[in-house]
Amino acid sequence: MNKVFRQEKKFLISIAEFRSTSGRLEKVLRQDPHNGVHGYTVRSLYFDTPYDTDYFEKQAGVELRRKIRLRCYDPKQDFAMLEMKQKQGANQLKRSLRVSREDAQTIMDGDYTPLLNYDEPFAAEVYAFMRTRAYIPKTIVQYNRKAFIAKENRIRVTFDNCITSTESCLDLFSEKLNMNPVLDPYDVVLEVKFNGFLLNYIQSMINCIDKSELSVSKYMLARQNAYQTHI
Repeated sequence: MNKVFRQEKKFLISIAEFRSTSGRLEKVLRQDPHNGVHGYTVRSLYFDTPYDTDYFEKQAGVELRRKIRLRCYDPKQDFAMLEMKQKQGANQLKRSLRVSREDAQTIMDGDYTPLLNYDEPFAAEVYAFMRTRAYIPKTIVQYNRKAFIAKENRIRVTFDNCITSTESCLDLFSEKLNMNPVLDPYDVVLEVKFNGFLLNYIQSMINCIDKSELSVSKYMLARQNAYQTHI
């Protein structure tokens, strides 16, 4: 199991700002090994209660809240990451557990018992949480990411664009999802993730972007998009 405790800052920027900022970051930070030329794909299946408790708690700005998701980077891969993100004031705790493709598929079908076969206590915690609150799949969010890494304070700077979602098919491993845009394709979400404090030279680069912080997550943008569609 992987455990990360950090803060996050988010900004909505343009494609031009993405290109100029990423160009500067390339000179001082390591690129994520998965980047390739154009970045890499991230696909997440989010769960919620039948009454969308997590969604409305996020919308209301509840201080302590959770999100549960399954994540993959290629629908052909033989595993997924089961993740729980917990908001604690300005900080976030993210815990991740690698599960097999077969177990992920069973969890998507509403049977969480495969989690009891994992030795990590986190698996049993997620099982109990999802079972008692009757969590079910709600939406899939997919986007393209380019990421940079600084060893100090586990800093990651990510640029996400081509953000799309669907609620019509909730199969994380499907290769034929009918996705809908969440943001303008020329918009990019910049996220800065760090533990403790942000290094000055990275802060200076971010300060060059004349944008206010974005409080709404990609998950919320997708859910709001779906709610507006259903109205």
